[in-house]
Amino acid sequence: MNEYENLNEMPQEEGSPQVPPQGAPTSQCDPYTYYSGSPSGSSEYRYVPEPKQKKKKPSWVTVLVLVLCCSLLSAACGVGGVLLMQHMQAGKVEEVPEENVSHILQGIRENSVIEIVEIDTSKQMTPAEVYAANVNSTVGITTSVTTNFWGYQSTSAASGSGFIISDDGYILTNFHVIEDSDSISVSMYNGESYDATLIGYDESNDIAVLKIDAEGLAPVILGDSDNLNVGDSVVAIGNPLGELTFTLTSGAISAKDREVTLSGNVTMDLLQTDCAINSGNSGGALFNLYGEVIGVTNAKYSSSSSSEASIDNIGFAIPINSILNIVESIIEKGYISKPYIGISVLDVSEETQQYGIPAGAAVQAVTENAPAAQAGLQKGDVITAVDGKAMTSTELVSYVGAAEIGQQLVLSIYRQGETLEITVAVGEQIQTALGEEETQQQTQQGFPGNFPWGRP
Repeated sequence: MNEYENLNEMPQEEGSPQVPPQGAPTSQCDPYTYYSGSPSGSSEYRYVPEPKQKKKKPSWVTVLVLVLCCSLLSAACGVGGVLLMQHMQAGKVEEVPEENVSHILQGIRENSVIEIVEIDTSKQMTPAEVYAANVNSTVGITTSVTTNFWGYQSTSAASGSGFIISDDGYILTNFHVIEDSDSISVSMYNGESYDATLIGYDESNDIAVLKIDAEGLAPVILGDSDNLNVGDSVVAIGNPLGELTFTLTSGAISAKDREVTLSGNVTMDLLQTDCAINSGNSGGALFNLYGEVIGVTNAKYSSSSSSEASIDNIGFAIPINSILNIVESIIEKGYISKPYIGISVLDVSEETQQYGIPAGAAVQAVTENAPAAQAGLQKGDVITAVDGKAMTSTELVSYVGAAEIGQQLVLSIYRQGETLEITVAVGEQIQTALGEEETQQQTQQGFPGNFPWGRP
């Protein structure tokens, strides 16, 4: 047996492991191992040191993974920093001195849309019935005009007529009724009056479109001025002399396509009527006996001096078909859009025809870069037919004016003894509706006494 009966009696050196007290339980993790049944017959504790574990060196795969993770983390931090800086800068509003700021005003408005509603007008009416059905659609127009005489301003009034063409207040009249006006007032048959706004006009066709702030009005019914015959009965409703308001005069169609040169050297093809047309009637409606507007009264023949014989019952009206597209363009687009091909023509005279030149429209000029020029039409060509229909120059003007933009017209041409056909695509002529400088896709030229294409 050892010198010490029990390990507990063994002296403990400084720094050596401590032996647990006798009888203390041990765990598997304890560095002390309990032995029983020793040769001496007693139990004892012995210190068994744990084996030292070898430290594992990091493999190259682990190092590589760590390097990659650090790289990705650095990149993420860099991107996040850039985005943060951009966000912070976006939130900053750089103050600009007010005197260095330019303001541009952009108008926003809803487009006007015209909806055509068909009305049965197959029943013929008496003049009294036409008047009763349309007098509430007729208006009187009064304008204020300021003139300057040698530094002194003078204000005068002018009067005319017009008629309602939509239930929301659009009104059609003559351009010369509202020309140079400072203010426009519209009076209704029921006694109501409104201030009117000039929406647009076409001086060459002597029409103007006004607008009043009203709803639920009774518009006229627009007819077909091509569906007329000389001798058809017509009535005019207007304000002759500006005093005899809502007057009806009756008569008949005396002639169609009458070429009339008005003041300002403007030539128009008009309906001639023997209805009494006087000052103040201008801009009023000319009705057929189906209650449809087929013209806008705008002129009359009158003697130039008191010594000449008086002239009665020779009045004129603008055919509604010749201006309807222009009116719709002013309302819907805010500008005037006309079909044209860009030439000026004159009828071949009977004297010229004796030299073997066929009847037709002789081309006097071709506008550069216009549709006709692009198609190959030349000055001196004679247009004998369009789409197989023989026409005079006046008929050609109406035909082209009624064509659609982009429509293909086949012109039969006589050129220096040869006959050929040329196809022309109808172009669009654009001009402002308020009399400012015209802006046209193609500018057409007119000559005194000639008819520029597209001019109704």
